[in-house]
Amino acid sequence: MNKKTTTNRRGNAVLTDASEARNTTYTKKSLDNYANLLHVGTRELNPSLYSFIDEWMGIPHRLGGTTKSGVDCSGFVGMLYRSVYKEDLPRSSRDMDAVIKEKSASKLKEGDLVFFSFGGRSIDHVGVYLHNNKFVHVSTKKGVIISDLTDSWYAKYFKNAGTPQS
Repeated sequence: MNKKTTTNRRGNAVLTDASEARNTTYTKKSLDNYANLLHVGTRELNPSLYSFIDEWMGIPHRLGGTTKSGVDCSGFVGMLYRSVYKEDLPRSSRDMDAVIKEKSASKLKEGDLVFFSFGGRSIDHVGVYLHNNKFVHVSTKKGVIISDLTDSWYAKYFKNAGTPQS
């Protein structure tokens, strides 16, 4: 899969492997880039969420990591939730899955959690839903990136989604 990048305000790149984003050029300021990628107006976006994503975009995967030298999926989601939504989540993706109110993929809202099982039947990956089937997560090969739930790889392993319950 090709990945498309664009420079944001900090000089980092907005990374995506979403198939529909190939051959798209983003030339505006960062929040506008996200709005274009997600096919929504900037007013529909939570600026705190996208500022957090900007800070972490492209940070590499590291199992058990919670720093900018490397982060894993549940560490990233936990820090995002603490920073943006002022909520604490369990540390593991499996435990996060246990505290959600389940939703169908068609009912997801920005900030909901999406879960995958790449290694078998149990949950082993988590991301945060954005808009129009896009979600941010930590890919083991590409680091923090925005992907599409409907792309074949993610659709194949998608297991569950919902809103964390406090």
